[in-house]
Amino acid sequence: MALPVMRIIAGMAKGRRLVGPSGTGTRPMTDRAREALFSSLGERVHGARVFDLYAGSGSIGLEALSRGAASVVFVEKARPALTALRRNIDSVALGGIVSALDVERFLEGTLVDADLAFVDPPYALSLASVETVLTKLAARLSTGADVVIHRRVGERPPTVVGLALHDRHRYGDTVLWRMRKEEA
Repeated sequence: MALPVMRIIAGMAKGRRLVGPSGTGTRPMTDRAREALFSSLGERVHGARVFDLYAGSGSIGLEALSRGAASVVFVEKARPALTALRRNIDSVALGGIVSALDVERFLEGTLVDADLAFVDPPYALSLASVETVLTKLAARLSTGADVVIHRRVGERPPTVVGLALHDRHRYGDTVLWRMRKEEA
């Protein structure tokens, strides 16, 4: 199955084409869903420190950079995805840091906090595992930070102490949950 053509929707790199990883079973977020997501986030992206967890091709983090995010850390461990990710970062030329670690190991070791995080784990990752990742992520978020989780329709939203469900949108067979870090 051929991967869909991806592009940067808006901002400094608007229209730039992105490559997808081959043979990984990844499911890049559609342009339509990405456009709606970033429209809903609005000015929260500008100047934000961003984590793109399970980054795949990096389309989400690169969209954030194009729209004015201060920085993005892309976390991805699969080799084919890393190849596509690095190629896209070079092509878009807006920067970004790549961490080729497992997401949990990255979150346990980083000293950086984020204002915005995108979490797009493989569908095969259980809800319990996603909640474990979100619990570790919550410790690395600034107060009021947004977390966007991309999952399959039909799953229940994760439950994590310190993160409150703020919004939910369905796009075809996927759902985007937006959670916000509450004050301690």
